[in-house]
Amino acid sequence: MKTLSILFSIGVLGLLVGCQKEFLDTRIDTSQTQETLSSNYSTLFSYANAPYTYLRNEFAILDNNLFAPVSDEAVQTSPGSSLALLFNNGSWNALSNPDNYYSSYYSGIRAANFFLENSADYKARLAINRDTISVNGKTNYQNDVLNIGWYRAEARVLRAWYYAELIKRYGGVPLVTRTLGLQDNMNLPRASYDEVVSFIVNDLDRYKDSLQVNWKTSSFTNNDGRVSKGMALALKARTLLYAASPLHNSSGDVSKWKAAAAAANDVLVFAAGAGQYGLDNSYRDYFLRNNTLTSKETIWAIRYPANSDLERKNYPIATAGGASGITPTQDLVNAYEYKGKPDSLNPYANRDPRLALTVVTNNSSWNGRTIDQSAGGTDDMRKTNASRTGYYLKKFLADGLNLVQGQTVVHNWPVFRYADVLLMYAEAMNEAYGPDNTNGYTLTARQALNQVRSRSGVGMPDVTVTSTSDFRSAVRRERQVELAFENHRYWDLLRWKQAGSVLNSPVKGVAVSKTGGTFTYNTIVVENRVFDASKMYLYPIPQVEINKSSGVLNQNPGW
Repeated sequence: MKTLSILFSIGVLGLLVGCQKEFLDTRIDTSQTQETLSSNYSTLFSYANAPYTYLRNEFAILDNNLFAPVSDEAVQTSPGSSLALLFNNGSWNALSNPDNYYSSYYSGIRAANFFLENSADYKARLAINRDTISVNGKTNYQNDVLNIGWYRAEARVLRAWYYAELIKRYGGVPLVTRTLGLQDNMNLPRASYDEVVSFIVNDLDRYKDSLQVNWKTSSFTNNDGRVSKGMALALKARTLLYAASPLHNSSGDVSKWKAAAAAANDVLVFAAGAGQYGLDNSYRDYFLRNNTLTSKETIWAIRYPANSDLERKNYPIATAGGASGITPTQDLVNAYEYKGKPDSLNPYANRDPRLALTVVTNNSSWNGRTIDQSAGGTDDMRKTNASRTGYYLKKFLADGLNLVQGQTVVHNWPVFRYADVLLMYAEAMNEAYGPDNTNGYTLTARQALNQVRSRSGVGMPDVTVTSTSDFRSAVRRERQVELAFENHRYWDLLRWKQAGSVLNSPVKGVAVSKTGGTFTYNTIVVENRVFDASKMYLYPIPQVEINKSSGVLNQNPGW
């Protein structure tokens, strides 16, 4: 039986990349496919794994780091050499987009189509040149049949994932549902945003029950990390949430919010049964090492080999081996509510506990020492490549990793987790039915939101506002805090149509000073930002694709 650990392996990727031609990344020379499959059934597993290899390294999206500096969450410490600067000063375009993964996503789609087309008769192909008679041989064959059956459903879901990532960035895109050969017409027009959403949802609905229900509780636990039913349900919920949001629902069609709420409720119902999902007991530890993989909060995570890249990029410059990297803003810090009475001498005391679990603040302990960013302190903000905001990143980072000695640790990316689903549900339910109407579903919007706030180790008071508008603001703030640095904030601001104001405003930090042992914090402007609302709510289609289409592909407005 062939199994898969979802790691970033270029071995399988090379199987298909070597066959690529100059195209929309959707066609392939298949002349040797039948001969290869007929001689070695294991090739089928290589094709099955291939769609996974186009999943991105979410820890290295921009400047080999997190995507956060393009939003109001963070700034890049070294702006002069930063790709984030292109976003932040509005100088990106159809020729130069640091987040241009258009062709890569289509390569993932092509890999899925290719596998589906060459595995329709997988039961017969798996029997070629192997023992299917002995007890062990028969068992191995039957297990392989089960796995390829699951892989075929997984390919559909991964294709839907890549389309969801494309429309999040570009709006409507060409829909390619088969492998295009060398002689096929490549000048494909764009389907509308709603048409792609319908395609995604229809495929997820059709194939969700053909997926493994829960790898952790199955007889194939070593396959954990592959797509499961819970991931498909969560992807549908997120896709419909985006489709219901103001960016793509300018008329405020409430039926779209109802569809998103129903989809999120499906995840909650599944979570209470076979999914066995729930909130982790430790917000800080959940994001560290293999906890993300073993936690009941994880619906689907991408796995990576052990390394120290994240710590090297984001430890304070005063920590040996650190480079400061992306540093949180005062704008983000302000979103963390006070849990108790504010302390005039310590603005970080009595705050939402997730602040201290996400952000390294001045005068707190990190990397075995106390952070001191005042003049003359170890972390003096005047030092080259010291934080410009007065803060450092903590979330996802292991504390005290010895970078000089080459110590490493695993980091795993939670693509879908239970808290995210609760917040999707709260948002959609509020828009569809208000804060306190269950509509016969699992929870009210308020109950879902307050579950996240009351999670173990956080214990924030319940949200009590009553109007839909006020509750909407509470949900948006909760997403900003709970999901900080998880690659949601930028896209949330876009889909809420708030980017025109938020991303067009300067981001702030604090200047730290100290007098007689008492720290003082003064708010400062760290960086001006530019967001052209006339065009930047959608990425430009890459100019190379426009040029290749002979006028069939139309560019997004303003680009």
